[in-house]
Amino acid sequence: MKKLIFSVFLIAAVISTAAPSYAVDISAGATTWYAWWDMENEDSDSDTDIDPTLLYGPALSVKFNDSFNLSFVFLYGKFEMKEEGGSEDVTRMDSDLALNYRLNNYFKLFVGGKYMGYTQGNGFDHLGIGPGAGISAVVPVGGDIYLLGNASALYLWGEEEHTDDDENDVTDKYNEYGLNSSLSLAYYIAPASVTLSIGGRYQYFKTTYEDEDIDELTHQFYGVTAAATYSFSL
Repeated sequence: MKKLIFSVFLIAAVISTAAPSYAVDISAGATTWYAWWDMENEDSDSDTDIDPTLLYGPALSVKFNDSFNLSFVFLYGKFEMKEEGGSEDVTRMDSDLALNYRLNNYFKLFVGGKYMGYTQGNGFDHLGIGPGAGISAVVPVGGDIYLLGNASALYLWGEEEHTDDDENDVTDKYNEYGLNSSLSLAYYIAPASVTLSIGGRYQYFKTTYEDEDIDELTHQFYGVTAAATYSFSL
């Protein structure tokens, strides 16, 4: 999947080279997501209790011309997972690299790569990477206020590493597929070239292991988002 991410950058570089020579528009800032995480084992009546937490990270967008721009978002946070016998921190990572194509004044199509997973302090690592694609929209509400929305699908390949009861290192391969959607209101402060936004995001994905003896998992993330970005030209 590293080849996929490299390909996205290569396509963006070609577009940039082919574009007329004028300033490149850049937006950079920070994004947050206060999220709840529901994890369910489909073959068990017991669910894992996870407290909500704040995910945060950088957001970057580079506009090459009127048709194409490249965007990157990375989110990081620690959830507290409560199980029988105690609780432990679970570090969650969610990142997207996308090449966006403008269809008209309101809609864009995008395709790219996604890196997503979580780790626990006891040496448990669940990390995957794969492609994603979707559509986004920007609708003027009035003045400098806009309604932003997007919906996408993802498919990941990954490995889950942990230690079994006999202290042996175990690696289980898995596939994940799911959906992601968000809706927010954005306010552009023209004198400062700053955009502020607040809204909500929902993400669903299902984990299926190559080892059929391992139960499938479903995950739902949902909560409130907020972001602030600064725009400039180079």
